Amino acid sequence: MVLTVALIAAVAEWGLHLPHVAVIVINVAGLALAALMFWDMVQTLRSGKFGVDLLAITAVVATVVVGEYWAALIVLLMLTGGDALEDYAAHKANSELRDLLANTPTMAHRQEGGKLVDVAADAVKVGDTVVVRPGEVVPVDGRVVDGDSLVDEANITGESRPVAKSVDAPLMSGTVNGDAALTVQVTKTAADSQYQSIVRLVQDAASQQAPFVRLADRYAVPFTLVAYVIAGVAWFLSGDPVRFAEVLVVASPCPLILAAPIALVSGMSRTSRNGIIVKSGAALEKLASARTVAFDKTGTVTRGDLRVVAVEPAVDDVDDATLLSWAASAEQHSGHILARALVTAAEGHELSASTDVSEATGHGVTATVEGKVVAVGQAGFAHATNVSDQTAVYVSVDGRYVGRILFADTIRAETPATMKRLHALGIHNLMMISGDRQQTADAVADQAGIDTVYAQQLPADKIAVLKQVSRDQRPVVMVGDGVNDAPSLAVADVGIAMGARGATAASESADVVLLHDDLSQVASGVLIARDTMAIAREAVLIGIGICTVLMLIASFGVIPAIIGALFQEVVDTVTILYALRARHGRKGADERLAEHLA
Repeated sequence: MVLTVALIAAVAEWGLHLPHVAVIVINVAGLALAALMFWDMVQTLRSGKFGVDLLAITAVVATVVVGEYWAALIVLLMLTGGDALEDYAAHKANSELRDLLANTPTMAHRQEGGKLVDVAADAVKVGDTVVVRPGEVVPVDGRVVDGDSLVDEANITGESRPVAKSVDAPLMSGTVNGDAALTVQVTKTAADSQYQSIVRLVQDAASQQAPFVRLADRYAVPFTLVAYVIAGVAWFLSGDPVRFAEVLVVASPCPLILAAPIALVSGMSRTSRNGIIVKSGAALEKLASARTVAFDKTGTVTRGDLRVVAVEPAVDDVDDATLLSWAASAEQHSGHILARALVTAAEGHELSASTDVSEATGHGVTATVEGKVVAVGQAGFAHATNVSDQTAVYVSVDGRYVGRILFADTIRAETPATMKRLHALGIHNLMMISGDRQQTADAVADQAGIDTVYAQQLPADKIAVLKQVSRDQRPVVMVGDGVNDAPSLAVADVGIAMGARGATAASESADVVLLHDDLSQVASGVLIARDTMAIAREAVLIGIGICTVLMLIASFGVIPAIIGALFQEVVDTVTILYALRARHGRKGADERLAEHLA
C-alpha cells in the first residue's frame, strides 16, 4: 500500500489525471486485497470460527463501488498496517518474555588433558569438568569441585543477594559467576540443565496463540449484524448508497482483531516480570475465572524439608542445647537428610570435633565427641524407651539414653497469607490433596487455612478428586511441585508447577510455572490474570461502543467516508493503547486487594 501511494504521487507529477489513476489503482488493489481477505475469511469459517474481517471487506468494496477512493485507500492502509501494528505491540508487550533468551549460555571451557578447550555448551557431557571464569554465565548444571565464589542466582531463583559457592555446592546454569573462577563437574547436559528448561518454558509461552480471539469472534456476530442493519436502514431511508459505505467505513473490526490478543500477550508479559510463566492465553483466561484451587502438601503448602521442631532431653543433667550439640557433632559429616537438618538447627552452637565415626546404614551413627561415645539414630540403636509417632532421632551417651529430637515438615511462612488472599479474591473452595496420613494432613491444613483435605491419596486418587469437582466450582487449579504431581497438573483446568527448580515432569505438564519458590505467586497470578481479562474485555467493548456511536452519526450523512476512515484509525489506536495497559495492570489493583484483606 505504501507503493500504491508512491505510484499515485508519481503519476500526479507527470501531469496525468489523478482521479482516473486513483480509480484504476484503488480498484485493482482494493479488489485484490478484498479477494485475499475473503479467502482467509472462508478458511476461518471452515475452521468453525466467524471471521471479523467481513466488515472490512464490505467497507472496501462499498467505498470503491460508490467512488470514495481516498476513503478506500485509507481503509486499505489500515488493513495492511494492522498486522504490522499488532506485531509491534506484541513485540513491546512480549519483551520481558524474551529476556531470559538473551542470556542463554552457549559456550563452555572444558578441561581436556590439563588444558581448557572452548566447546559449545551442547557438546558438554555429564561427568566432564568445566571452568567458569569470573563474570561468566554458568553453561550447565554441575557441582563445584574447586574454588570459592559468590554467584548471582537472580535469573533463576529471584534471590537478590549473591550466594556463596564452594566445594560440593550445586551450581545452576544461567546463574552468573562472581569474581573468582570455579571448577565444576557437570551433572546435567545443556539440554537438561536448569536454564534450558526455563528457556523452553518461555518459548512455549511466546509461541502460543491467544485463544481469546475466539471470544472476540463471538462479539463479531452481533456487531456485524448491527453494522449491516444500521447501514442498510441508512441507505433505505436516504436512498443514497454512499450512506451505506459511510456507515461501514467507521465499523472498524480492529477492536476485535487486535485489542484482545494484545491485552493477553501484555498480561503474559506482566506475569513473566513477576516470575510467573504462563504458557498460553487459554491458561491465563481460565486462571482469571478459577473457582477452586487444589494444593499438594509436601513441597507446596509445606517447605518439603524436615526441620527440628522439638528437643526433648530424657535426663535431668542434660539440657536442650547440650543434647542438640552432641547429636549435631556426631552427625556433622553425614549426608543423611536428618543429619543435615540437625546441623542446620545447631547453627549458632559450637560443634565439637567427632572421631571414630561409624555409620550403620538404616540404623544410625556412632562417634566419639568430647571423649564420650555418642549414638544417634533409631530408638533401638540409642537404647530409647519412649518412642514417638513423629519423625525423630534418639541419642545415647556412653550407652545411656539421654533424649530425642523431633522433626517435621513445616508449612511455608507465606502459606496462610496466600490462602487469605485467595479467599479475598472470591475463591472459597481451597483443597489440599496429600499422600500423608489424615491426622498429619489435617494439622497442616488447619495451620494453612485450607477448607477441604483429602489424605492418603495416590497419584491416581488425586486425579479422581480433581475430576469430581462440580461444574459450578470450575475452573479448578492444581498446584504441585514433584514428579508425582505431573498427572494432576495435566488433568486440572490449570496446572501450576511450584518453582522451576522442581521436577521437570511437573513443569512440563503444567500450564503455569512459578520461577520463584514462593507460594504467594499463586494468588498474584490469579490477580494479574483477572486484571488482564478485565482490560481485554474493556478494550473490546470500548472499541465496539465508539464504533456504534460513529455508525449512528454516519447514518445521518454527517461524516464523509474519508473522515470516517480517519476516525476508524483513531478508534484502532484508542483500543490498542487501552489493551497495552495490561502490561502494567489497572492502577490500584493491588491496593484494592490490600484494602479488601484489611
